[in-house]
Amino acid sequence: MKQNGTTCDFSSSDSWVILSPIEQSIKQKIEAVGTPLKDWDINIYRGVLTGCNEAFIINQEKRDEIIQLCKTDDERKRTAELIRPILRGRDIKRYDYNWAGLYLIATFPSRHYNIDDYPAVKGYLLSFAKDKLLEFGYNWVVENHLSDFCLQKLSQTGRFVEIKGKRIRLGNTDEKARKRTCNKWFETQDSISYWEDFNKPKIIYPNMTKYMPFVFDDKQLLTNQKCFIITGKHIPFLTAFFNSSLFKFCFRDSFPELQGGTREMSKIFFDKIPVKKITNSINAKFCEKVVSIQKKYTQSQAIAIDTMIFNLYNLSDEERSIIGFINIS
Repeated sequence: MKQNGTTCDFSSSDSWVILSPIEQSIKQKIEAVGTPLKDWDINIYRGVLTGCNEAFIINQEKRDEIIQLCKTDDERKRTAELIRPILRGRDIKRYDYNWAGLYLIATFPSRHYNIDDYPAVKGYLLSFAKDKLLEFGYNWVVENHLSDFCLQKLSQTGRFVEIKGKRIRLGNTDEKARKRTCNKWFETQDSISYWEDFNKPKIIYPNMTKYMPFVFDDKQLLTNQKCFIITGKHIPFLTAFFNSSLFKFCFRDSFPELQGGTREMSKIFFDKIPVKKITNSINAKFCEKVVSIQKKYTQSQAIAIDTMIFNLYNLSDEERSIIGFINIS
C-alpha cells in the first residue's frame, strides 16, 4: 500500500477518482483551460418518451401501409412528414449508427396536432382498440366518435368514460397503460416542447452505455428516450471531443458506473464536464474530419482526430503516450 500509494486532493464535494500523479496532472491541465458544458451555448435534451412504443414506433412495412391508405396527395405529404425515422440507444455507435428501419409517429403534444387531419394515422391508432372494445363493437365506437376514450393502451390511467350506460375506468386493467397526463390519446406522453432541436445538427448518444459512443446527425433523425441529443454551438468539435481518447481518459469516471460496467450519461453529469472553447475556424476543421470519418470509420482517422485534440490542449509527448488510443466502442 505504501509503495503504490498516491496523494489526492479531494478539495470539493464533487465526484472524485483516485489517479496516479501523471494522470492527475493531465486531468487538472485539461480542466484548467475548460469551461463547464452548462456554460456553453448548447442544449441537452432527452429523446422522445411515447408511453406506448408498440403503438407509436412502427416498422417500414407499417409506415408504407399507412401512407398508402392516405386519400389525397396533401394527406400523404402531411403523413409522411409526421412519421419520421427514429434511433434507439442501442443503435448508436462511435461516429455511426445502425438504423433498425423504425419510424416514430411524432404526434408531440406541444405541436397541437388535429388527428382528423391525419385519417390514415388515426385509423391505425384506433386499430389498437379492437381487442379492448369487443364488448361494445369497434365500428360502434368509431361511428360514435369515441376515439378520444376508446384506446385502452393509449388512454391515460384513471380516466373514466361512459359507453352504452356503463362507466368504464380506462387503463386500470392494462399493466402497460400510460401514466396520467393532460395529453390527448393520440399524442406522445412527453410534450416535447424542444421538437425543433431534432431538426438541427446535433449529437446523439445513449443514456446508458459501456462504450460512450457519440454520433453527429444532420439528417433530422428522432430518438427514443434511451438517447440524449445535444444542439447548439460547435457541435462537430464536441462530437470529436466526446469520441476522443482524451475525453474517455479524463472524464469516463465522471459518469456513475452501474451494474456490468455501464455508465449513466445523464445531463446532470455532462453539465460539469469542462471543455476548452474554440473558434469557428477550428470547429470547421473538426467538422471536415467528423463528416469524413462518419462516411467510413477507420482507426487511423480516429487517431488523427485524437492528435488534433492533443494539439489543441498542448499535450506533451509523455502525456500523449500515457493517454494512448482508447478504443472502447
